[in-house]
Amino acid sequence: MPGENLTRAEASERAAIVDVQSYEVDLDLTTGATTFASTTVVRFTATEGAKTFVDLVAPTVREVVLNGRSLDPAEVFADSRIALEGLAADNELRVVADCAYTNTGEGLHRFVDPVDGEVYLYTQFEVPDSRRVFAVFEQPDLKATFAFTVTAPAAWEVVSNQPTPAPAVLGPKADPTGTGEGDVEVARWAFEPTPRISSYITALVAGPYVVERSELTSSDGRTVPLGVFCRASLADHMDADYVFDKTREGFAFFESAFEHPYPFDKYDQLFVPEYNMGAMENAGCVTFTETYVFRSKVTDAVKERRVVTILHELAHMWFGDLVTMKWWNDLWLNESFAEYASTLATAEATEWHEAWTTFAAMEKSWAYRQDQLPSTHPIVATINDLEDVFVNFDGITYAKGASVLKQLVAWVGKEQFLAGVAAYFRKHAWGNTELRDLLVELEATSGRDLTEWSALWLETAGVNTLRPEFELDAHGRFTTFAVVQSAAADHPTLRPHRLGIGLYDVQDVDGGQVLSRVHRVEVDVDGARTEIPELLGLDRPQLVLLNDEDLAYAKIRLDDASLQVATEHLADLSDPLARSLVWGSAWDATRDGETPASDYVRLVLGNIARETESTTIRTTLNQLALAAKTYVAPERRDETLAHVGDVLWSLAQGAASGSDLQFQLVKFFAHLASTPAHGEALRSLLDGSAALDGLEIDTDLRWEILEGLVLLGLADDAEIEATLAADSTATGQQSAARARATVPTAEAKRAAFDRLVGSDDAPNAIVRATTLGFQHVNDPAVLAPLVGPYFDALLPLWEERSYHIAEALVTGLYPAPLATTELRDATQSWLDANPDAAPALRRLVVENLAGVERALTAQAADA
Repeated sequence: MPGENLTRAEASERAAIVDVQSYEVDLDLTTGATTFASTTVVRFTATEGAKTFVDLVAPTVREVVLNGRSLDPAEVFADSRIALEGLAADNELRVVADCAYTNTGEGLHRFVDPVDGEVYLYTQFEVPDSRRVFAVFEQPDLKATFAFTVTAPAAWEVVSNQPTPAPAVLGPKADPTGTGEGDVEVARWAFEPTPRISSYITALVAGPYVVERSELTSSDGRTVPLGVFCRASLADHMDADYVFDKTREGFAFFESAFEHPYPFDKYDQLFVPEYNMGAMENAGCVTFTETYVFRSKVTDAVKERRVVTILHELAHMWFGDLVTMKWWNDLWLNESFAEYASTLATAEATEWHEAWTTFAAMEKSWAYRQDQLPSTHPIVATINDLEDVFVNFDGITYAKGASVLKQLVAWVGKEQFLAGVAAYFRKHAWGNTELRDLLVELEATSGRDLTEWSALWLETAGVNTLRPEFELDAHGRFTTFAVVQSAAADHPTLRPHRLGIGLYDVQDVDGGQVLSRVHRVEVDVDGARTEIPELLGLDRPQLVLLNDEDLAYAKIRLDDASLQVATEHLADLSDPLARSLVWGSAWDATRDGETPASDYVRLVLGNIARETESTTIRTTLNQLALAAKTYVAPERRDETLAHVGDVLWSLAQGAASGSDLQFQLVKFFAHLASTPAHGEALRSLLDGSAALDGLEIDTDLRWEILEGLVLLGLADDAEIEATLAADSTATGQQSAARARATVPTAEAKRAAFDRLVGSDDAPNAIVRATTLGFQHVNDPAVLAPLVGPYFDALLPLWEERSYHIAEALVTGLYPAPLATTELRDATQSWLDANPDAAPALRRLVVENLAGVERALTAQAADA
């Protein structure tokens, strides 16, 4: 990615020179299939006589005019910059260019629906990709107004940040989208200017999208139009009414909590194809992955996650769009706040009342995993340039940050926290801020000095471990009780924690046993050892649970007796959040090599059938898969996989008809199938010769079962092609690519590798699907011949591909399932031989290496 970087120092220097007033952006989307015409007029003030640059990534720049003076594009345009010299106090810049459509999900992405041949477009600009569509000062603190004018086929929906105006019909044009259509009526849409916003939250979505509309009344009395959009071929599956319901619940919650009405004129939510992430908070024009349009049955975990995502993006309308970070080092605050606020809203304003349990199972497990990598970093990360930003869309920026905000709320109080946030919005609306601006308001409303808290929690890396230590008298009562805190040697900071300590006993309820809480205290823990006098004299319960209710961000360990009770009675724990904490503690100890992976496998198989929370089930079964395939001792891997498959199939047969548990057990059984008997069971599900009551083998589940058969060598390319013929959709193409890459031979793995490395034609969604199949193996030895080719390809891939594609290939083609000392040594050798490789690339490789090293540690503990 040469020539497209921007450093923080350069951005700061440019912000000192330039103040931007407005953009007028004219885009013509009727110039064919590969490029579109882009004309930008930007008005800005500047230090007179100074020089700077404007950002643009385009194959052709046709015209550059600064203050009426024509500049030669060949002289002033290079890489991603147009040089501007001799600036006046007031300036007008006009840039005419041909910009390129992408198939990588960056800039203006172009997709052709295989079902009907229709063209769909959408933009994705965060972090630095509005410059792929128009000339722009690409940094978040140079806010301006944006007025878009768009020429497109007249039958299209054209959506941007402002309400869509009535189009002016221009007449017919031959084949405007390069699909061989012949003459097509085209039109022009002239949008009103936006408020002052950052360029990365501007947006354009265009195509024959199907839309459903509604409206709501904002807290200030305005009527806010709502829209939900998706492709025509998915429209039958779009449950727009439910999306509108969750949106209304979110509006009411956030407008009340933030004491500020929704800041934009309308709110559209667009589900778009081949999306790189979950969603993006474009102001008033939010884009989502269309995997949230459910064409087949999905787990309750996915349904809940869609709600959290809807509310996450809505929270960004205030935190991120109304008030925006000055530079990307505060990206964490944008994302952490939205993740915290959306979970709070989900739990308190929707039917998903166990959202904090979901948060513990998914977000916190992600954070703990990320925070123990060699590449971990403080929440307030050092962001020197754009490449630093890319790799920091991670579990620290999202999940740890949100976890720490939850801890902060426990410390200062929820009412005080929200009052400080409301004051922050009032003071900084439409501006740019830094972390200190928020802390000032929180200090004022809480009465606490947050300087030390910020230094310990936000400016240092690593996760602490908390353990109970206690002594008992002859009657089994606590005579001493302390919480002992430790830290990793390379991140030795000990931090203050506000946390609960729960005491649980097994009780007989309605003829069964329930492990329920009998006492709880909430305390402040700080330093290496904190005495807890509140518990002295109490009877020692059967289970002592630190971090009860999950207020703190820390790994927890159970004392030996509690661990035995938790293992025996995990399914009897009545509180789903407490269960999630015990599940998490068991997994942490397995990952750290403190307990054998085989013990974790037994724990999961013995308790998962009574788990009630969908995300806990999904997270735990994913961890079971990693433990069985990578963490158990290699000499027991095959027998472990066989046993796991046998038990999952048995549990699926015994699960409640049509239940979420039944559905998930079948999905993971297909993924982990490893024996001929497993193959027979899968085939019987596929051909209908055997059925589970209440389980429909719908389109997507059929693909998952087929992939399991491919993994076992029991389905061939002809069956993949036949299944694709019956599902000739974009999702079908992705599923077929994944299945082909799953074929369990060295030749098939090499073919999948070559398809991605040897050509850059595959769109982002096919790249992702292929890498998932590539890594799906029972016998990891089929990947061994690709260790050398992988490392040979790294530098060329990083230089030649866009960031999102390069990242997908660096992580997705790494032969991680091998988990051998040979792979570890080869990875370390590449790092030693390439000390000057791009830091972002080295970080990805270091993280790959860390996964192998952790697997080897776990294998040794399981030997």
